[in-house]
Amino acid sequence: MNMLDDEDDQSFHATRDGYSHLSDVEWDAVERMGSTMGIHAVSVMLEALNRDAQHATIAKFNQNELDAEREKVALLHQQGSQQAELLREQGAQQFELLRQQQAAAGRSMHSRRPETLKIDISKYRGVEEDSLLRWLVELDDAIRASRIDDGDMQVAFAQSNLAGRAKTWVLGLKLHDPYAFRSLEVFKSRLRKTFEPPRAEFRARTELLKLKQGKRDVHAYAQHIRHLTSCISSNPFDEHTLVSVFMQGLADGPVKTHLFRLELDSLEQAISIAEQEDFSLRQARASSTSYRQPRR
Repeated sequence: MNMLDDEDDQSFHATRDGYSHLSDVEWDAVERMGSTMGIHAVSVMLEALNRDAQHATIAKFNQNELDAEREKVALLHQQGSQQAELLREQGAQQFELLRQQQAAAGRSMHSRRPETLKIDISKYRGVEEDSLLRWLVELDDAIRASRIDDGDMQVAFAQSNLAGRAKTWVLGLKLHDPYAFRSLEVFKSRLRKTFEPPRAEFRARTELLKLKQGKRDVHAYAQHIRHLTSCISSNPFDEHTLVSVFMQGLADGPVKTHLFRLELDSLEQAISIAEQEDFSLRQARASSTSYRQPRR
């Protein structure tokens, strides 16, 4: 090996840290590729590929070696000589070693796959009863959990969760332009321009600040507060303001009195305590009614 080859070899081995995503079995295969194709050629090839393509290329190289060993074993088996028999046994051992390495590499690739979680989300119909903002939040959560990274797949997933007017609108656009939605952001933007009510956030803020419990139970009142809060995405209220709005809107009674004795840091904390207190009061009333003695 000349001096240039030595330098290339040292440079290639110096980049081992840059391929830490490759298992030891895969790296052994890379070094065998270097001895066959040349160190510099292998280095250039790997740098031009992404990680998935690197794994696939190495797996294909292992498979080619495996196929070559199979052919060698078959050829030597036909020769029938004592020397050929010895070589056949050596080839079989090499074949088994390569098979084990390939299986180990396959297990390594499987273990590297990130786990995904499938989340079912509600269908957005494009009607006033459906909150577009809440649906978009659900959509983003489902895409992240499912690890959908490709832009076209993200758009396709979003379209699969439309119904009614919204689905008809999408199909109409795609009939005229199959590439109407070139990214998820474009899809969201056009969807909001079409179906989001005018001044929707302003109306949600106004309703939230005026909201009262009225004849609703604490849970229904809390759910309405949560819904209105989720409809405000730009400049949302801070937690202390939401706590104040929630407490002021509660009907006068033991639950409201109990909350005003506490220092609360978040809306969810206030809701949780209010629902617990309301449940305790209901249980106490039920027990009192069941044990009340009938009048004579």
